[in-house]
Parts: sequence; structure tokens; C-alpha cells
Amino acid sequence: MRFSKVRSALPASLIALSLVLAGCGGGDDPKKESTPDEETSAAPEPVVPETWPLTGIEAPAGESVALDHPVIVTKIDNSSSSAPQVGLGKADLVVEELVEGGITRLAAFYYSQLPADIGPVRSMRASDIGIVSPVDGVITTSGAAQITIDRINKAKIKYFQEGGPGFYRNNSRSAPYNLFTNLKKVAKAVEDGKDERPADYLPWGTAADLPVGVPARTLSAHFGSHTTNWVFRDGRYVNKNSNAAKGDRFQPASVLVLRVDVVDAGYTDPAGNFVPESRFKGGGTAQLFHGGNLIEGEWAKAKLGAPLTLKTAAGPLTVPAGKVWIELVPADANGGSVVFGK
Repeated sequence: MRFSKVRSALPASLIALSLVLAGCGGGDDPKKESTPDEETSAAPEPVVPETWPLTGIEAPAGESVALDHPVIVTKIDNSSSSAPQVGLGKADLVVEELVEGGITRLAAFYYSQLPADIGPVRSMRASDIGIVSPVDGVITTSGAAQITIDRINKAKIKYFQEGGPGFYRNNSRSAPYNLFTNLKKVAKAVEDGKDERPADYLPWGTAADLPVGVPARTLSAHFGSHTTNWVFRDGRYVNKNSNAAKGDRFQPASVLVLRVDVVDAGYTDPAGNFVPESRFKGGGTAQLFHGGNLIEGEWAKAKLGAPLTLKTAAGPLTVPAGKVWIELVPADANGGSVVFGK
């Protein structure tokens, strides 16, 4: 009888213990503990499209804007003797600068496209240091005065000239307007096996970011002996006195006029003309022409190699993505002027 009493007590305690274990183990419970990964999955980060550094334009999906060559800036003659200029239409960005005699020369920037034929190629100026160095570009040129070469070397800017890769003379033209180059060959000579994206040349934005401007469908940038005339037509600015070949003209979405101080570069040309240097650092007034309107502002660069910043009285100013022609027009005290109209 005692034995049977013991047997009757054990099952009760075992039943209680089994209930506790069942609650802990959850073997028959449909509810299951979730792991941290199952509780919430992190929201995917938005894909930021890649943009080209000289235009701010978005690259097609999957296309990289980091290439195995730097920005290549080609010095192109801008006189009537250069007509027709070749390869200008493939440039990403163009800077027009003052040279001796009140005429201008072009610094054409190439990165997203590299034309096989471009020219006529002409010489460098000290002004090019402030123009080229913000993107660590290399220059293709016919050469330069020794005082300029010394300064270019001191600024650690690489350049290629006649005799280098890609250069040739077009015998159907007269010297010195017959020097051309193949930028594909120049780019091959500076490849280092590293794909890198240069810095943005301008602070890029959209047209919607722009403050309200004033109507300005025409503009004339006066450098002294030369004036570049523009008209806004079909969403682009058309250079009315371009020397480029038909169908090969640079048609920008914006024209950015920056007023710069001009100083003596320290030497004269063979004709005895004073050689000017556009000092592309410090700051001055800026005029952004876009969409047939003008926005007035100011520009600033802390030093020659620093990035360009723009602002209006209301705050920072950005340039709508697209091709841009920059006019480095001498400040009023240096004889430059800008006229615009409706």
C-alpha cells in the first residue's frame, strides 16, 4: 500500500514539470521567436546616379564616370584664321580667355568624349593655370613662352605639345593654324590603370534651383578687339560668330560670364604686344545666362587650384546640369564689357 501511494505522488510532480518545460521549449507552439534579421530588414539605400564632372549630367544606369584618363584641356585658336575649328562640338565645357591684342583663345575641356581630330591647337598662357588646375587636367598645346612653361611646371600641370603623342600637321592649312592632335592617343599616353572621377568643375544643380532672373535672350561679351555674340534659341545658346565647322559647334545650355582682373604676364609677344594674364582667383561679379534669363551673382576661388563657388544675395547659386561656356571677361577697369538684351 505504501508503494502505491508513492507511485500516485510522482506523476503529479512530473506533470507539473512537463508543463513548465513545454512552455519553455515551445515544441508544439506555432509561435516562433524571430531573429533580428526577420524582425525588420533595413530599407535599401537610394541609388545615387553617377554624374559627369564637367557637365553635371547623369550617366546612363550602370555606366561609370570614373575613367582611366584625366580631363584633357586643348588650347584652340579662336581667330578667323582658325576656321573651321574641328572637334569643338565634342567638348564637355569651354572657357574663353583673353590673349594679347584683345583677341581670345579657347580652353576646350574633354573627358566624356575624346575626338580623334581637334584643332587648330595653339599655345598656353599663364591664365591656364587657374583654368585647368581645379580638375587636375592635362593640357594639349603647341607650346608656350619659357616664362609660361616655367609657371606651368611649377604648378605641376602636365602638358603635351608638338612631337608628343597624337600631334600632326594638316598640310591643307597654313602654319601656325595647321597643328592638330588626336585626343585618344593623348589619353592613352596618360593612362595609369586607375579609374578615377575628377572633381566637379562647377556647383551643379537644376533649373528649378535657380532664383528668378530677368529676360536676356542675347548677350555680347567684349574682350577688347574681339566680341563673342550669343542668342538663346531652341533651348540652347548659339554663338553667332563661331569659327567652328558647321555641325561641330559647341552649343551650351548655359553661358557663365565671370568678370576677372587682368594683369601683366611679364613678357610681350613677337609683335611687341603686352601679354595679359586673367587672374582666375579671388572673386568678382558673375552672370549666369540660362533658359533665356539672366541671374546676377558673384564668384569666388580661394586660390588658382580651388573649386569655383557662386552665390547670389539669397544664397549659393548652382548651374543647371548641361554643357557650359565660361566667358572670362576682363573687369570694367580692364576694358571688358557685357551687353545683354531681351
